[in-house]
Amino acid sequence: MRIARFSKGDGVAFGVVEEGEQVVARIDGHPFGGVELTGERYPLAEVRIVAPMLPSKVVAIGKNYAEHAREMGGEAPGEPLIFLKPSTSVIGPGEAIAYPGKLSQQVDYEGELAVVIGRLCRDVPVERAREVIFGYTCANDVTARDLQKQDGQWTRAKGFDTFCPLGPWIETDLDPDDLALTTSVNGELKQSARTSLLLHDIPTLIAYVSSVMTLLPGDIILTGTPAGVGPMSVGDEVSVGIEGIGTLTNRVISRD
Repeated sequence: MRIARFSKGDGVAFGVVEEGEQVVARIDGHPFGGVELTGERYPLAEVRIVAPMLPSKVVAIGKNYAEHAREMGGEAPGEPLIFLKPSTSVIGPGEAIAYPGKLSQQVDYEGELAVVIGRLCRDVPVERAREVIFGYTCANDVTARDLQKQDGQWTRAKGFDTFCPLGPWIETDLDPDDLALTTSVNGELKQSARTSLLLHDIPTLIAYVSSVMTLLPGDIILTGTPAGVGPMSVGDEVSVGIEGIGTLTNRVISRD
């Protein structure tokens, strides 16, 4: 099932994107705990698809593909390397990534598979990790690479407003273990990998993160980016595509 969050008029609602049709069927309230259709249906062309979730936090994983760890100048860590992106960094498909040109001279794309948590949880055993997953979506872990290197820790480099595009919707019925993931800039392929190359798989990540912090419904875990990261420029159009989910596209504008 594909769960989208959309706006029409002054309101924002969740809906089911119907298979094979360019239609979204509105659901009553929030999708956690069950999906109940209201009977309202809208063509996708008549609504605006927004960020599929507004998480309390985005927990991201660094260097979780071996080739990406090497391109960043080192070996992959033995345990998952976690960091946080603020909820204010989240935007949806079609929204603009704001390039902070007064503060950074290199802003990179990082296409990733994102996991959406579906229930409050803590200290989740690996073997039960899939029980707390609501679904999956596409993500772009936008990074001010020069600030990341300058600061040593990554809060500023990863935390600018608009630096976490998510979407276009959440796929709830998906096996994430071997999906094709691509990132393109202005139609030119930049990243191409499969999620089977993740060094720490999704159950391991959920167990590890939840041993540190309580996860709430709607929280996002970014699973890491493959090799091929690189800079974006103002005016670029960046697309992250994941097999079985869809494509997340955003244009880069100047923040200034």
